[in-house]
Amino acid sequence: MRAGDHGEALVLSHIGDSQLALGRTRDARNTWTAALEILTALGHADAEGLKVRLAWLDGARDAAADLPTGLRERAKPVDLHNVIGRGDPEGVMWGEPTGSRPARRTVLRQLASVPLLTLPTLGLGACARDADPSDDPFGVRRDAPLEVVIFNGGYGDEYAKVHQSMYRTKFPKADVTHVPTKDIQGLVQPRLMAGNPPDVVLNDGARQFQLGSLVNDGQLASLDGLMNARTIDDPAVKVREMLLPGTMDSGTFNATVYSLNYAYTLFGLYYDAALFRSKGWTAPTTWDEFRALAPKIKAAGIAPWTHAGDYPYYMGWPLADWIQKVGGTAAAMKIDNLEPGAWRQEAVTAALSMVIEMVAKGWVLRGSENLSHLESQQALIDGKAALMPCGTWLENEMKGSLRPGVELTLLPVWSVSDGDALPHGSVRAGAVGSFVVPEKAANKAGALEYLRIMASAAGAAAFARSTLSLASIRGSADTVTGSTALTSAREVLGRAGTNILQWRLNDWYVNLDKQWQAAVDDLMRGRIKRPSEFTTRMEWAADQIAKDPSVTKFRRQK
Repeated sequence: MRAGDHGEALVLSHIGDSQLALGRTRDARNTWTAALEILTALGHADAEGLKVRLAWLDGARDAAADLPTGLRERAKPVDLHNVIGRGDPEGVMWGEPTGSRPARRTVLRQLASVPLLTLPTLGLGACARDADPSDDPFGVRRDAPLEVVIFNGGYGDEYAKVHQSMYRTKFPKADVTHVPTKDIQGLVQPRLMAGNPPDVVLNDGARQFQLGSLVNDGQLASLDGLMNARTIDDPAVKVREMLLPGTMDSGTFNATVYSLNYAYTLFGLYYDAALFRSKGWTAPTTWDEFRALAPKIKAAGIAPWTHAGDYPYYMGWPLADWIQKVGGTAAAMKIDNLEPGAWRQEAVTAALSMVIEMVAKGWVLRGSENLSHLESQQALIDGKAALMPCGTWLENEMKGSLRPGVELTLLPVWSVSDGDALPHGSVRAGAVGSFVVPEKAANKAGALEYLRIMASAAGAAAFARSTLSLASIRGSADTVTGSTALTSAREVLGRAGTNILQWRLNDWYVNLDKQWQAAVDDLMRGRIKRPSEFTTRMEWAADQIAKDPSVTKFRRQK
């Protein structure tokens, strides 16, 4: 029995698809068998779907018939009867022929061009249109190499390998290079300066570029053409129409789209629902509820709160969201737009007063100010802390250390008071993880097509399955089950409706963001005792940016 990981099995399966499309049936069988051995060794549910395809490849329809009825019904090839010209809606796989039967080689070649299965958990087949050589809105040179640099962080990089396999299926002569890294700036900046950048870059992580700076320097290609291109799944639908709300806005600078922000992330507070249930605690929805609950949590030997002190922006997320909850979108727009007096708004003072009290009363896990993101997340999983700010990548990032029985659950930031401008349930949500195409990329057309593949139904589903998170494409996680974190995220987003919190400061102004993070760090270390110390500092920093003619200004309209 062969050992391996699910990502390797996905790649092998796509290679088998390509081999079958080229008529290399024996090679396809060997490749799929290797993928099946990995999935079987892992005990992965995808193994059953691959058995079906191998059974068909070998002409062993009886083997497929032995599958449980429910699985057999869900494993039917999508529209296979239309692709191969048969009138039987059950297709060749399950029903008896009612018309003339095409040649076996014809069926096999056409089978490779459709989605493998409609089984919800299956990630082994490329979308039918992915392999259609005529569907090429950007005029890709078919043998041009493509280099993709991926930030390998909380979401990992397995999903990117699937996307690259899908690209290879469409352009089998192209050499696709996958480059994972945790230091985007360190790897990409020298190449930008030398004029030979990669074709696609996932700009993310602690060492990411400030997109506003790259835009100002003319380093990024416009993605407006991608947004207006037809989707792979439906030529009548444009890519922009498949994006979740706010996705285009988050990648837009002065009316031009420069990034496809792909991970649709919800930010909020995470807790272990199983722990709360066992203690008889109710997750707080208001500041008063947290104030009443925090002493009980502390009495149980658990810290009410922890955060990733090494990366102050983790704590900056809920602080900023409380400001917007109290003051509404108008308060956030004043700050993002560098309006005079924006940091002296009452909403800022109210949010800061709350956090200052949390620190002063010892409700934060001791030493949190020096914890990495992984250490703070482990503290939550280990039951050392009850609540922690994070985003929807949490479960995937910590899957290697999750204890059995832990039920990671997302909670929107609580309401500060009854007078909040926005209701409880308002949540920061938006597309993050910026996929960009450098202006001087050697294969710009291929890069745009790669992003279009990512925006397909199959590409988005591969991301959701791999990361247990939402992609910024509609319906990406509709068939993903078994995750309390993802289920709660979907529920939180559904309840929020139009009450979505968004900020642009960190994208637009690198120096102001640095000042914000430094102030948040001092706040959580107990160095800031009064809200005015924080607001005066940030008002001064914002004024400096506003007065600096060398800094390109952006303006938020909503």
